[in-house]
Amino acid sequence: ALAHPHASSATASTMSLARGAAARAAPQTPRHGVVARRTRNAFFSGMPFSPRAKRTGRSVSLPRRARAEGPGPSEDLLDGGPPARVSADPLDPVHRAFLSEDPPPESSRLDAAGSKLGENLGPGGKACLVPAPGQSHRPIVYQTRPLPSVLVLHTGGTLGMSSQALEARDDLEGSPTVFKAGTGGDYTKPLQPGKLLLNLVTVVPELRTFANLEVKVLMNKDSCQIGPADWITIAKELDAQRPRFDAFIVVHGTDTMAYTASAVSLMLAGFRKPIIFTGSQLPLDMPRSDARQNLIDAVTCATAGFSPPHIALEEVAVCFGGQLLRANRTRKTSATIYSAFGSPQYPPLARMGVGVEWKRDALLQFSSGGRGNGGFTHATYTPRLKLNPNVLRVPIVPGCAPEKAYGDLYGRGVRGVVLEAFGVGNMPMSTDDVTGWIPWLRSQRDQGMMIYLTSQCESGDMHPELYATGSLALEMGAQAGPMMTLECAVVKLMLCLAFPNLPLTVPLAGEL
Repeated sequence: ALAHPHASSATASTMSLARGAAARAAPQTPRHGVVARRTRNAFFSGMPFSPRAKRTGRSVSLPRRARAEGPGPSEDLLDGGPPARVSADPLDPVHRAFLSEDPPPESSRLDAAGSKLGENLGPGGKACLVPAPGQSHRPIVYQTRPLPSVLVLHTGGTLGMSSQALEARDDLEGSPTVFKAGTGGDYTKPLQPGKLLLNLVTVVPELRTFANLEVKVLMNKDSCQIGPADWITIAKELDAQRPRFDAFIVVHGTDTMAYTASAVSLMLAGFRKPIIFTGSQLPLDMPRSDARQNLIDAVTCATAGFSPPHIALEEVAVCFGGQLLRANRTRKTSATIYSAFGSPQYPPLARMGVGVEWKRDALLQFSSGGRGNGGFTHATYTPRLKLNPNVLRVPIVPGCAPEKAYGDLYGRGVRGVVLEAFGVGNMPMSTDDVTGWIPWLRSQRDQGMMIYLTSQCESGDMHPELYATGSLALEMGAQAGPMMTLECAVVKLMLCLAFPNLPLTVPLAGEL
């Protein structure tokens, strides 16, 4: 440097040129945070990141309606017609969690967002579960892996009711929350399926880890208003949607849930997919509501066949208060506690605690022949969508004269009687044609009345042949077998009246 005074400036110039060439050859460093954001997008989408990948919309399936063909119901017989077939109808209130307007191919397997596997679900995209700042939450349930598809059918009851229909009562012991006086709840406002789905996934976000949910508001009734015609409507909808879904949840009021669940189990015997009824004692939007846990438990049990230990639930059940019960063995046992249902004649199918304890040998199983564990088998699925609602429960009351209390039931249009006897099938004996039960039963049987003899006890076996009156009732044509719940006995008598060749004392869905 001393010998060459200009060497220093020349060297500096050469180094500057070298740095400029190196900078032009190397890729430019992105702005701070860009790489991190793109990496996160790739992570959430579950696919390799591509800078040129475009955000794509999600397809909206056209709503579908179950339509029945055939003649309407006769004067007394409630006829659901032949099994319905699903057809596209833009007026159908099925809510599908999709965003754009092009229906996806029916054969394609979609994830919870209606996306094909491999499509981007990154944050900020149209299909992102978490909305961008300042944007409203969309009623969409998303997962990035294939999950079982579950249809939630809403029929009414407390679960979907607004908490404004209730009030705290300081004048009652324990200050309970009850319906406002004289209202029985609020069912005047029609429920929107999209809003209901949004409520479900907002209040119970765990649901989206189990299944792809779709919601349909089939009806919105107090369960005391739900009867045989509604049972047929529910059964027809389940039958129509059977090919499209892996499992079904029916949200129902508690008061008549045992009747409806029993009816569906018998009308759709052999359905071989999970149908789980649930509800709640308090509305979903109340702080201490049991609706949240009941929904999680119901979806957990309905999708148990799609994750270890892969439990094959192939029957209709009631999930309530931490128990999964066979539908046609279920009775409502309490009006106030959260464990509102029991199964006096049959063990729970599962108990929900820290884990799910399944009783595998109690599950209804189907095979090509013979009796399976936990019940019996049917080789084929045959929906029976008719009921004759002219059935009456008749409890035997000591000192009651049946001719005076009930008179000629057959003459007034009753076609079936569930006779609730004492113990194993006993009833008062009397030679008086006015006060005796046997003469009254004989007069009704002679006209064609179908009589099912059951007990006022909750559990035990029927043995009416052990008593003189019970033996006489059997000789007259009354039928008795393994004891059914009173709710199930009523429903099965309705079904057997609609299908005369169907034996009353032969099990259809594990009810006996």
